[in-house]
Amino acid sequence: MRGEPGVQTWTTGTPLAKPVKGMNVMKRIILNLRIAALAALVLGNVVLCPAQVADKKTLTLAGAERVIAAARSQAQKLNPPGAVIAVVDDGGNLIALERLDGTFAAGANISIGKARTAVLFKKPTRFFEELINSSGKGRTVMTALDGFTPLIGGTTILVDNQIVGGVGVSGAASAQQDEELAIAGASALAKNGSAAANPPAVEYFDKSKVEAAFAQGSVLLDGGNGRNYMVHASRREKPGQAEVHTKDADVIYVLDGTAKLITGGEVLDAKNIGTDEIRGASIRSGETRQIAKGDVIVVPNGVPHQFLEVTNPFLYYVVKVR
Repeated sequence: MRGEPGVQTWTTGTPLAKPVKGMNVMKRIILNLRIAALAALVLGNVVLCPAQVADKKTLTLAGAERVIAAARSQAQKLNPPGAVIAVVDDGGNLIALERLDGTFAAGANISIGKARTAVLFKKPTRFFEELINSSGKGRTVMTALDGFTPLIGGTTILVDNQIVGGVGVSGAASAQQDEELAIAGASALAKNGSAAANPPAVEYFDKSKVEAAFAQGSVLLDGGNGRNYMVHASRREKPGQAEVHTKDADVIYVLDGTAKLITGGEVLDAKNIGTDEIRGASIRSGETRQIAKGDVIVVPNGVPHQFLEVTNPFLYYVVKVR
């Protein structure tokens, strides 16, 4: 502190209260203390405000697409007759939806309803269907609730124990399969909600594994765990059928050999051989290219393509991206 006739001040600043003529020292000290207390109270409130607001995680479009990719990957393993996968945010608002080929028309609305019911009531929809169907104790009155779809196949999406959204599936082979696909989708995000905490595993294939894969032509990396890509070590010893991948784009790198590749045009005698896969005898009016070692070609999804006049063997990597 430093002295001034009739006033006491702090060396770090000016007096809190401006001295008034005739005011004694004690009154000024009391006034300064009151001002300091008021300032501390105001600053204390400012500091406390953030503690009254909780951090909230939000499901993004990329996250919703990841959920759908994981559910679709599970569907490819189970080969259901169809399925619609719907993802909503924590308010029940639709973010993304995918309908597999062959799914009945009402599947979309039902899957959205399942996802919304799970997230708005914060429970898997199995809980509500079983509650309503309870022998002699069914809560059938619940079916009158607006926007309520108590059918198995919907579940919440959790990230760090917070509900960030819901996923609903309809149109698979059974209610049990609907639920299995929904859980597969939700689990993919729950395990990898934080990229920093749970980074994806680095995949490594040593020379011997790669050579073994090319020796017979096989998949190096499948589309499991929610991945939207696959890596094939492809081998051809003779011409192939015309192909169309309705969902996958092919990024092709020729490792060894040559082939004539026809792209575009129209597939003759086309037949669906599986989910999102079409085969045919040949291609009419396509574009022809001669490809060889070191070439890279990208075939977008939905574009017909066919390998002809291949050397034996013709080896090439294919990265399939969905």
